[in-house]
Amino acid sequence: MSEPPFVPRERLLNHQSYFQNIHKHTYLKGRFDKITSVAIPIALAASSLFMIGRGIYNMSHGIGKKE
Repeated sequence: MSEPPFVPRERLLNHQSYFQNIHKHTYLKGRFDKITSVAIPIALAASSLFMIGRGIYNMSHGIGKKE
């Protein structure tokens, strides 16, 4: 019993040659890797810094206290 391959051999060889000849870091080789490896961590860091700054400002000015 022989199972047919998921991807044609020519397409697989094209992908292999693309990934072997590219001169980027290994974690940025795919099409959407820049989104998951760069953009999302930067967005999380920026939003957390904004919320920390807003919290410090509110504490120093006494805004939003519960009575």
